[in-house]
Amino acid sequence: MNTTKHGLIASVARATGLTQAEIRIAVEELLEVFAEELAKGRTIELRGFGTFYVRERKARPARNPKTGEVVPLDKRVVPLFKYSAELRKRISGGKAR
Repeated sequence: MNTTKHGLIASVARATGLTQAEIRIAVEELLEVFAEELAKGRTIELRGFGTFYVRERKARPARNPKTGEVVPLDKRVVPLFKYSAELRKRISGGKAR
């Protein structure tokens, strides 16, 4: 099951004893700052968790799978996430790859 923003807010509120309204403000502001920084092309590094960054993808031809028609894709900037070794270890239950 996926965790939603609401679920995240509820979990943090339970863990901290703060109200959901207080946590909602903090989470929404954090997400806004992340979006602004990424829009400026900056990297966000959270030690022990991972790094959020953007990368430019060059223009290329693509194919419509339904019709087989070649469709040009413009160059674009996409957000990416690279997890840390600590996060990978935690997710895999403490086992190295």
